[in-house]
Formats: sequence, structure tokens, C-alpha cells
Amino acid sequence: MAFIGRIIVIFFAIILASMATGIAIAIGILGPEWHALSGDFGERTVFWGTAFVATGFTGAMGLLPLLILIVLAEAYKVRSLLVYALAGAATFALGYYASNLPSRYEESIDRPPPPISREAQIAVAAGAVFGLTYWLFAGRNAGRWRERSL
Repeated sequence: MAFIGRIIVIFFAIILASMATGIAIAIGILGPEWHALSGDFGERTVFWGTAFVATGFTGAMGLLPLLILIVLAEAYKVRSLLVYALAGAATFALGYYASNLPSRYEESIDRPPPPISREAQIAVAAGAVFGLTYWLFAGRNAGRWRERSL
């Protein structure tokens, strides 16, 4: 019975972490152009629309690697906040570079390309947000469902 309860907790933690990651991606994409949260209805609609699309992208892009990491964390009772943040950041960075998005850089005569693009920074930050949010709801109790209560 504890196993089924743990699966439900993990499911809802993934949904909440995906929503938090979508909001982080929307802030990363629209943040410099957004005027201190005082935008009109159209700007807020674009923001929440971007967050909604980013949430769906997060779930679609990382579902299989995230499930593998979650199973490993549950099996080895990994409960460290730092491990979850680094695993999320690494997973999203690998997903970003594996998607072939970085190859679209346009060369500029004025300056060389940056060592880490803004999109890669957003992907790594979003992964860290995913890991931290997942840890908050499910990761800090990883593996406890197997322990006997006295």
C-alpha cells in the first residue's frame, strides 16, 4: 500500500515540478522584455501561454530520463537537495544539447559567440528548478516507503 501511495506522490511531484519549470522557462525567455510585472492583459497572456507550452515541453522532453533518475533515487534512497538540483540541471543540459538547437547560432562580425548561450543557461536553470521542486515534494522522502515503522 505504501508503494502505491509513493507512486501517486511521485506523479504529482512530477506535475508540479514541470509547472514550476515551465514558469522558470517563461521568465527566462520573456524576463528581459517584461516590464516589472506591470504588463497589460496581452503580456500576461503571452507569459502564461509560454509557461503552458514550456510545461508541456518539459514533460515530453524529459519523461524517460527523469523516470530512470527517479527509480535510481528511490532504489538508493538519495535524499540530497544538491544531488536533485545537479541531476535536473544535467538532464536538461543534455536534453538541450542533444536536441541540436545550439547549431543555429548566427555568426556576428562584431563579436565572437558566447561560451555558453542564453538558451543553454535557461535550460540548465530550468533543470535546477525541476530538481529542487521535485525534491521539495517527493525527493526528500526517497526510499522511506521501504522502511519499517516501529
